[in-house]
Amino acid sequence: MQIDLNADLGEEVTDDAALLAVVTSANVACGYHAGSRAIMRAVCEEAAARGVSIGAQVSYADRENFGRVVHEVAYATLREQVADQVGTLAECAAAAGIAVRYLKPHGALYHRTIDDAEQARAVLDGAPGLPVLGMPGELTDRARAEGRRVVREGFPDRAELPSGRLVPRDQPGAVLHEPESIVARALELAGRVESVCVHGDHPGAVATARAVR
Repeated sequence: MQIDLNADLGEEVTDDAALLAVVTSANVACGYHAGSRAIMRAVCEEAAARGVSIGAQVSYADRENFGRVVHEVAYATLREQVADQVGTLAECAAAAGIAVRYLKPHGALYHRTIDDAEQARAVLDGAPGLPVLGMPGELTDRARAEGRRVVREGFPDRAELPSGRLVPRDQPGAVLHEPESIVARALELAGRVESVCVHGDHPGAVATARAVR
């Protein structure tokens, strides 16, 4: 059995180079919730050197809230915002001799597209043909219907509801912090997902990723 290990990079809050030495896939912030062209280029160059796949981590245009607040964005606007983010990352990737391999929404957009058909459609239409990394829902169902590859992921550093959804961050116990607990949860997930995500937006991200790997 092989399990992909993905993490969020380019968010200016952790050691991207150290994390790229551990993960197999990098969800690269495309400038709308964090990051910049210079950071994207640096991540792509390091990913190319280490053989790590990169994906576009698209978000609402909301740096102030790190992309974690839901916004009401019209279909056409969101589609163009996603296309802009993917296009920017694609340029940075091409300069490093690699390509964007998949799509993964970030934060509030990630959770919104699990249930919201129109927002899911906008995200997919903004990134034609790209495989999708995510949890089951509208986005992954629509991607499959379009013939795209879908990679199911789980979050070992997040608590899960009986429904399979993540416990909201504002509820007690939603985020796991102890490496031992995160590793145990990753092992639980390994039999039912194809990729596990360790969040890269905290100081212990690299140590946690190493422990999970």
